Amino acid sequence: MTAPTITPYRSELPPARDGFPQLLHAEWTKLRTVRRWSLTLLAGVVITVLVSLLSAFSGSSSVSGDRSAPPVGPHGGVVSDSFPFVHQPLSGDGSITARVSPLTGREGRAPEPWAKAGLVIKESTKAGSPYAAVMITPGHGVRLQSDFTHDTAGGTVDRDRPHWLRLTRSGDEFTAYESADGSTWAKAGTTRVAGLPETVQAGLFVATPEETMVQRQFGSTSVGGRPARVTAAFAHVTVDGGQGAWPQDTVGGGVGGGLKGTPDSATEKSGTWTLTGSGDVAPYTPDVDIAQQSLAGAQIGLIPLVALGVLFITAEYRRGMILTTLTASPRRGRVLVAKAVVLAGVTFVAGLVGATLSFLLSEPELRDRMPNPLFHPDVALTDAPVLRAVVGTAVLLAAVAVLALALGAILRNTAVAVTLMVVALVLPLVLLSGLPLDAAQWVMRLTPLAGFAVQRTLPDYEHVDAVCMPENGCYPQGPWEGLSVLCAWAVVLLGVAVWRLRRRDA
Repeated sequence: MTAPTITPYRSELPPARDGFPQLLHAEWTKLRTVRRWSLTLLAGVVITVLVSLLSAFSGSSSVSGDRSAPPVGPHGGVVSDSFPFVHQPLSGDGSITARVSPLTGREGRAPEPWAKAGLVIKESTKAGSPYAAVMITPGHGVRLQSDFTHDTAGGTVDRDRPHWLRLTRSGDEFTAYESADGSTWAKAGTTRVAGLPETVQAGLFVATPEETMVQRQFGSTSVGGRPARVTAAFAHVTVDGGQGAWPQDTVGGGVGGGLKGTPDSATEKSGTWTLTGSGDVAPYTPDVDIAQQSLAGAQIGLIPLVALGVLFITAEYRRGMILTTLTASPRRGRVLVAKAVVLAGVTFVAGLVGATLSFLLSEPELRDRMPNPLFHPDVALTDAPVLRAVVGTAVLLAAVAVLALALGAILRNTAVAVTLMVVALVLPLVLLSGLPLDAAQWVMRLTPLAGFAVQRTLPDYEHVDAVCMPENGCYPQGPWEGLSVLCAWAVVLLGVAVWRLRRRDA
């Protein structure tokens, strides 16, 4: 008798899978089904927006003052454009040449590093009009500058000897030359200034930014300035293509105009012109970054996200659920990475909502409360620097949450991990004003605090001296560089957490 054939049992259910997509789904399910975690996430958004609004409404109120429109340069931004100008018309192509003496400061003081004396070809004497200029500076050698925002470095300058300069025009192209003796010339650079008329003004100028004074002590920093004044002599002045006499003018008031009571002056003796003046020729950089201030709430709004990041791992240890998680997916490192991906995605979305609302609600109020809003033009969410700051704020909040997750996995203690995270991110903000400036800037370069540099939207110009005070939100590095430091901290700490999770008991 033949034995019956027995067919092995086969389950009708599909085989279980523990791939990475399934891990992501499992971690997402955990996050969204725990109500207090959802409330913590919402709290991060609400706190970010509320603190930003409180910061906007608690700032200085609008005050009466000079509401005259500031000069605007060819690039559309506010500029400083104030200096004594000895000039004559230049029709068509041509050049201007002169030997320029070293600059001397007022009352024997050393001139500012970005004080300048040189040759300029300018559309007109109107403040903000297009120009190209070659100049000597005490601290930065020969420079070719144009339309306020463009700057090209030339050669070095002997502070004790005159230096020869030449500026030529060929259509829209301007070329600067320099010489130590007036015989051997070297090219300093080339720039283009579009849209100039056939007849322009070519001449001599001097200018200097204000003297800046910084007083810094724990809990208090004051930055002040006073108008400076410089003098330079111009000999062997020739203009190829020039016409007529040499009128003496002062280009319009600009931002931080001439020194009151001692007007700019220009005198001529035996063919040598001596110019004395203040003012400046440079882009104007506001003291306050309104877009950055509108996102200030993120510094406090990150605290609930830190708590969420820590709890997302320590809660499983506290309840013993981590054993179930690691049994279902024995590849421990992949479990922690899945948690990090889900947490980063959720906090990025929440951070983007909070940052967007903070900017849209706070920026108009902040601008209106400036002493002179005319120096703070409206900015839109779609402007590239603002969009980068808003999206970057969401990225930094996500990175902070992942950093907290990693620290929680390493320490397995909620209270200790949350405390360390808050101390690392908030305490430096309190202590920065008490550190020497160099030390404070290194803290902002190397700690996770560097990530907040992504919120800064003001442009940095190499040819404009600016006092970068940490307590005013000025970071010594660029926005993406700062955010990269924070992300590096998160990646490295997550790597350490994965390594430790694989090598010790759950």
